[in-house]
Amino acid sequence: MKNLLSSIIPPYTWNRPIGLGWDNPYTVRYASNIDDGPWHGMPLGGFGAGCIGRSSRGDFNLWHIDGGEHTFKNIPACQFSVFESHGSSSQAYALSTQVPEDGSLAAWRWYPSSQQAAETSHTGTYHALYPRSWFVYENVFKAQLTCEQFSPIWANNYKETSYPVAIFLWKAHNPTNAPITLSIMLAWQNMVGWFTNALKSPEVKIRDDGSPVYEYQPRLGESQGNYNQLVENEQYLGCLLSQVARNAPVQEGDGSWCIATLKHPQVEVFYHTRWNPAGTGDELWQSFARDGSLPNYVDATPAADNTQIGAAIALRFTLQPGESLELPFVLAWDFPVTEFATGVNYHRRYTDFFDRSGENAWAIASTALTEYQNWRSQIQSWQQPILDREDLPAWFKMALFNELYDLTSGGTLWSAASELDPIGQFAVLECLDYRWYESLDVRLYGSFALLMLFPELEKSVMRAFARAIPQSDDRQRVIGYYYTIGADTTTAVRKVAGATPHDLGAPNEHVWEKTNYTCYQDCNLWKDLGSDFVLQVYRDFLLTGANDVQFLADCWDAIVQTLDYLKTFDLDGDGIPENSGAPDQTFDDWRLQGVSAYCGGLWLAALEAAIAISDILLESNLGDLRVLAVQKSTYETWLQQSRPIYEEKLWNGQYYRLDSESGSDVVMADQLCGQFYARLLGLSDIVDSDRALSALKTVYDACFLKFQNGQFGAANGVLPDGSPENPKATHPLEVWTGINFGLAAFLVQMGMQDEAWRLTQAVVQQMYNNGLQFRTPEAITASGTFRASTYLRAMAIWAIYLVIGQ
Repeated sequence: MKNLLSSIIPPYTWNRPIGLGWDNPYTVRYASNIDDGPWHGMPLGGFGAGCIGRSSRGDFNLWHIDGGEHTFKNIPACQFSVFESHGSSSQAYALSTQVPEDGSLAAWRWYPSSQQAAETSHTGTYHALYPRSWFVYENVFKAQLTCEQFSPIWANNYKETSYPVAIFLWKAHNPTNAPITLSIMLAWQNMVGWFTNALKSPEVKIRDDGSPVYEYQPRLGESQGNYNQLVENEQYLGCLLSQVARNAPVQEGDGSWCIATLKHPQVEVFYHTRWNPAGTGDELWQSFARDGSLPNYVDATPAADNTQIGAAIALRFTLQPGESLELPFVLAWDFPVTEFATGVNYHRRYTDFFDRSGENAWAIASTALTEYQNWRSQIQSWQQPILDREDLPAWFKMALFNELYDLTSGGTLWSAASELDPIGQFAVLECLDYRWYESLDVRLYGSFALLMLFPELEKSVMRAFARAIPQSDDRQRVIGYYYTIGADTTTAVRKVAGATPHDLGAPNEHVWEKTNYTCYQDCNLWKDLGSDFVLQVYRDFLLTGANDVQFLADCWDAIVQTLDYLKTFDLDGDGIPENSGAPDQTFDDWRLQGVSAYCGGLWLAALEAAIAISDILLESNLGDLRVLAVQKSTYETWLQQSRPIYEEKLWNGQYYRLDSESGSDVVMADQLCGQFYARLLGLSDIVDSDRALSALKTVYDACFLKFQNGQFGAANGVLPDGSPENPKATHPLEVWTGINFGLAAFLVQMGMQDEAWRLTQAVVQQMYNNGLQFRTPEAITASGTFRASTYLRAMAIWAIYLVIGQ
């Protein structure tokens, strides 16, 4: 362990003074939606492994340990503390500015926040550039202290990216002319068994906004039978937080935590394996605040009913003037089972590299202590070429990486490998309020990050949709929208064979198998999903090397089925499926009638993509060539018929009208999503380039510049003068983060890069300046409200990066 100078934090982080609050953070638009408040930090943990979050106050407050479920609560006993002694004086602080609200740990002294400290207003800075974050402590200790936090996540890595582990790399430097003694303590509560639903078959209800919802009751505080033990070898020491073994298979919630660190001859190691997190905390603080030690107390007695137990480890060392030291702490967890409906169990991806016993937290922690320096250099090697680019604004680099947080904390699932899925199956929630996976209309935008960084995971998601398209589920269920408008018929079948499902299911049923979970609308009637599927399949083939022809073959039958199904909605036989007048596409509160610019354009692009795919399959001799030729000819006929109809019914000389039958003059921001996709995939333009440019300039002017003077981003749909068609409308007057990033990518594609940067920056500033970081919503409004936090679509910011590089 060489003495190291502090490494330099990249200049592209999101950063905030430690403990500094927000004057006017965004608040939730609908009371029934989740609003945890602005104290969100970068999440820690691998994909699908469960994750935790630590805010810029220093508190560990986000617990996504149970796949697909959300717990937001400060657990004060899970915390770092620092003791410092210099000369005759000493001090010790727990490194969170958030004093426990339940009165626990009263003996502990909590770190001063940047708005409360007496001598100076600044006590340090929190920085985040996913998957790394830093706390820089200033003006409190004599020593210079930083803590870097990260998990082993980097592009094209399908192993360590799944690990349930977080590294906390401490750097200490003595800038004074006298010795300083420091001790760093990590305490952790034994929470084994907490993160599973106490309600095994929760009732699904319709929320006031029409969305299906069920109750989640984690078993917080149920620690009976939990115990902590000291674990060590020649190199490492830690505490394993486990539970008394049951004579039963490992279930959801069963497993272990581990806190661990390195041994070193210049550093003293201390420990305490059983203290009371619900008490004053004096068992630790009395000795730690006195001289930085712990009593080296070992007690593996299991917790009784209504008893809480924690463990702690500490490292004490002395720095001479000018001396520096780097010390790693590791937190690992091993909860190998995710349960959906009762008895529907999946093992997590990381169990392909460790066993499925739930007893591997120490093994995972030991691996991290061996590999952390290599892992960090892998992250830097992945990110540095992007960070070094001088053509990308600093704020864009910050947001580009930080928006990837959702791949960790979006309720992410990543299952163990199988013969059918050799790297497992993957899924991210649409959001925390709409708790179902990989909504296809949303991932049309939001999946660019996964595609560019983890292409095999992306293709696994699309294969799951391909398998689902032929399936049917005839069970009737209540449709929330029909219910809220008081329609005569309020039910519909869940899934029609041939229809592209909206999503891959929800965590209370059977993800990947029971699809089309959302019941706000009858998604069997949606006019964008089939086109979305075809376009994403061809995109994923083309942008991952254009050599995985088997992927196209795997998806082809589903493409044929879903295009045939979608064509049945072409009731007037003009070649383009009509919207029905109900909200039947991704803007699912917005009624479109007849041929629409949005769905019609996607249809044209999807036909072009299907023709291109059929050409590849024909050239590769994959499938029945005669049947393939007939299918290709059918799509060519439909396309030839559709293209002039699209122009005739929608072009008004300046932009494409919302639809052909409502009579609306609204300028829809995303009217030419189909054109964007066609050009992205090297297909023929679906509209003339000069018309596309005219429409795009109109969108930029009306929806962005004239909507609230361009300070929020582009509204979904306003009149050409920027005013609302209906001031009470919901979706048209919202600014959708992911739609804006998609629109910005289109602007770049059409040569309007300055405009793209201005639009993107407006949206990024709204999110990162107003307490929406690491919980990016679907929508914000001009009145300072948001809807649907932790939203999948916002990862469309990677589409901007993609198009700039094309």
